[in-house]
This record gives sequence, structure tokens and C-alpha cells, in this order.
Amino acid sequence: MSFDPRNILVIDFGQLGDVVLSLPALNAVRARFPAARITVAVGKPGRQVVELAGCADEVLVVDRVALRDGFIPFSLWQVARIVKDVRARRFDFVIDLHSLSETNLLGYLSGAPHRLYARRPTRSLDALSNFRPRPPVEDTAKHAVERYLDVLAPLNVPAVSRVPRLPLRADAQAAVEQLFRKEKLVGDAPLVGLFPGAGHPSRQWPLDRFVDLAGRLERNDDVRVVVFVGPEERGRLRELRAAFSRTTKFIDQLTIPQLAAALVRLSVFVTNDTGPLHIATAVGTPVVVLLGHPTNKAYMPTEARHRVIHGRTITDISVDEAYITARSVLTSERTASLFAS
Repeated sequence: MSFDPRNILVIDFGQLGDVVLSLPALNAVRARFPAARITVAVGKPGRQVVELAGCADEVLVVDRVALRDGFIPFSLWQVARIVKDVRARRFDFVIDLHSLSETNLLGYLSGAPHRLYARRPTRSLDALSNFRPRPPVEDTAKHAVERYLDVLAPLNVPAVSRVPRLPLRADAQAAVEQLFRKEKLVGDAPLVGLFPGAGHPSRQWPLDRFVDLAGRLERNDDVRVVVFVGPEERGRLRELRAAFSRTTKFIDQLTIPQLAAALVRLSVFVTNDTGPLHIATAVGTPVVVLLGHPTNKAYMPTEARHRVIHGRTITDISVDEAYITARSVLTSERTASLFAS
């Protein structure tokens, strides 16, 4: 294919986990157009992920939620400002990986002569996309990584790894090393991370079960338990500290590079279905996912070392089940370490 754009805008307005899962597609765009300048437009949660991954020359942050739900006159002013900024950059090619009506419109208003959009029935405005041949219609039975790559099918992109990966930054590793030493989390005892938060109550395993799980692991398995607290859970930090034992450590206020550097130190990470799950898998840490949506497999990690516990609802998952699964991952990791050494 002779198509050779030099100034590309990739619209990637997913949540934190969505952006991590889009990394293989972003890497494929970079591999296909190595000489092009690539700008990735993301929401606030995804900015540090794209910057850490190093697959873009520039990151353009757009608070899509604020535009959608904010004060209407201010939102309209913000939209006009964003469109003006995008048009001034003179993109010659726009790729919209998520293809929502508002992102399709932004791509159209950018003035780019070539526009390739994901085809999502009832959600995308296909008439605003003009690239030919067109990508296949979104297949919701496929994993999210494959869906993003399907958008790029007309470009004949080179083969890339289907497993999202994030590098570690030296400054983030140094900051986490200092933090873990302060919290006395260095030594021979394996570290087990817990993430009790989630964006929606239906995704949150009950806190008392996380507390029970932490107690069992500390008593029976000679591990140190670390509870990670995200921005949405920071207001509950006092409650969390009161609920867990005094030996449990708490880590909060990490940047995404620091979170990656912290998660890579864990032997296993037990988490609800939320963004840090995908950061953990992207740095190679085995995870146990507590999932109350059995049909949501399209967003789950695919590597064999990870475990997903399904329930009809999140409260159907018992502490026994979570403990047995976490313990089996710990045992597998210890065995692998013995053979590796």
C-alpha cells in the first residue's frame, strides 16, 4: 500500500484499562508508519499510560466526561477550543479506535483528508469515515485487543504482540524503592497486593472479604499484604486502615509509572475489574481478578498465569475461592522461581 501519511491523530478515548488494551494497536500504528508524527488523543486517565508506553510523539488530553456532563455553555466553548486546536495541527490522517459519535465528529472536524473509524453499530457515525477499504464491523465476541487491531486491518499493519506491555521508568523505580523501604516492604517475604476499589459498586467485592482474605494470607502463607488505594478510594483511606490489621501496608498517591514499578514487585495481585488490573498484567505480574460479569471476558487478561474468578454478581465470590486461587498462583510463582534459579 502506497498510503504514507506524515501527521497522524489516533483517538483513544477509553478508560484506563481500555487504553492499556489498545497498546498493541498503537504499537502497530507506529510500526506501520515509522516516519510519521503520531499524536494520541486520550482522556485524563490514559495520558500517563501512552506516555509511559512511548508509542506517540505527543499526547493530547481531552476530558470527554467533563465535556459530556458539564455546564452546557462551558462544554460548548471547550468543544470549540478543542476543534480549533486540532485543526491547527493539520493532521492528514485520523484513526478512531473507539468510534463514538462525538469522537467521529471530532475526527471529521479536524479537517484531515483521510479518516479510518472503528465500525460500531448504533454508536459510530460511519458516514464520517472515508478510508477504503473499510475495517470489519466490530465483533463483540472478540477480545478487546483484537477489536482494536481489526480497526487497522485496511492498513496491512505488521504483526505485533497481542499482549499489552509497559516498560518501567528508572525514576519511578527509585521512588518506589524508597517508599517500600520506608514501609518495610523489602525482604524475602513475598508481597501480595490487594485493590478493593472499582469504578462502580457492582464491581466491588465486599470490603470485609478483602479483609478476611488478607488475614488468611498473612497467617498461613508467610506473605506481606499491600493494599493499593486509587484516587477514587482516597476518601475511604481512614476506613480502610481501620478495617485491615496493623501489619497490612497501604500505598496511595502513585503516578501511573510508579504504580507500574510497585505492581511489578508483587508475587500476585488480587483485584476487582478496574484499571490497575491491566497495569499489573502489562508489567508481567500475575493477577487474580474478581469478576461479577461473566460475559466480560473480552477485557480479561489472556495469559495462562492469570486467574479470573467469575460470579453471577460480585458477591457470589467467596473468600474461600479467592484464597485458594491466590494461594495456587503463589505456589506456581514460587515453583517457577525455584526452577529459574
